[in-house]
Amino acid sequence: MLILQGISRFCEGCFLVLLVIYLTMKKLILLPFFVLSVNFLFSQEAPEGLFLNSKAPDFKAKDQNGVDVRLRDLLKKGKVVLVFYRGEWCPYCNKNLQRLEDSLQLIKDKGATLVAVSPEQPESIAKTIEKTKAEFSILHDLDLKIMKAYEVEFEVPENTVKRYRNGGIKLDEINGKNGNYLPVPATYIIDKEGNITYRFFNPDYKKRPSVKEILDNL
Repeated sequence: MLILQGISRFCEGCFLVLLVIYLTMKKLILLPFFVLSVNFLFSQEAPEGLFLNSKAPDFKAKDQNGVDVRLRDLLKKGKVVLVFYRGEWCPYCNKNLQRLEDSLQLIKDKGATLVAVSPEQPESIAKTIEKTKAEFSILHDLDLKIMKAYEVEFEVPENTVKRYRNGGIKLDEINGKNGNYLPVPATYIIDKEGNITYRFFNPDYKKRPSVKEILDNL
């Protein structure tokens, strides 16, 4: 009986040793893939946006009425509040744009012009206007030129793209040639000299500046 118990304990010990060896080898095999994955993730530089006192790049794009809107021309009239948003499918964007529309006269009273920029196609911008009643200019950023200039654009990870698609949000159709790219929903205030005097830049798309904060910085 004692001999059988001894053999049993010996076998259990062997099993544990083999299990440890197996797990160790498994980790060693997977380690290179893990390192490569981490390096890949960190090689994808996250956008940082333009900083305070930076020169705001000039841009020209068509608004919802087919009118060419150019930053340089707007700055001749006064400051510009430049807002980037993701699309009509984003409830946080719509809520923010609606708040801005509700306070549009207050922004104008400060001598400023409000302009929004999005990667979504004109037909989707029409839906944004329908939802928010926006009367300010909303620009379709063809080829992401404005988003890139203001360093807010990023490519949406494939797993997120799939999750959106499963929820009925097809970025490739909504954005057209702009593909699966979105902006960090940043807000900039640009003075008449073309300098950025205020910025709100938060990768968390649920966070937006209050209208009061924008007005206080005009």
